[in-house]
Amino acid sequence: MYHRLFAVYRISYLYFSYKNLPLMVFDVAANSSIYREIGTIIRSLGCFPSEGELHDIIAEVEEEEPTGYIHFEKFLPVMTKVLMERKFRPIPEHLLIQAFEVLDQQKKGYLEPEELKKHLTQEGEPFTQEEMEEMFSAALDPDKNVIFYKDFVSMMTIEET
Repeated sequence: MYHRLFAVYRISYLYFSYKNLPLMVFDVAANSSIYREIGTIIRSLGCFPSEGELHDIIAEVEEEEPTGYIHFEKFLPVMTKVLMERKFRPIPEHLLIQAFEVLDQQKKGYLEPEELKKHLTQEGEPFTQEEMEEMFSAALDPDKNVIFYKDFVSMMTIEET
């Protein structure tokens, strides 16, 4: 019951914050920011879809004749359903740490930025250069120039209620 009330609260907040503004989903340059902007909105609501799932959501709410905007009236019911069904939940902290530990074969407790960049840009859903810079700005220890992944994961995760 609490989760449903919280989902309704988040959608209400989104509605009152954006009701007079269409949600812009791509820029004139069409440089893939179509997914990044709508993804930011969805992630701000506590949902973390993969890039493929994000493409599916965009396809569902996009106009038949693309205008450059997603209208809130189409976005609201889709996001309400996503929130009510508790889709795209974040990965638990312990699993993220396990993933970093797989990369940290020497069990140092940290990763070199070059090593992590190699994995994140060449495998799975590759990070863009901009995403790498954004992540390193938050993850990189400024004194030691390494990523203490346990600290980074605890900073980036949210408590599930």
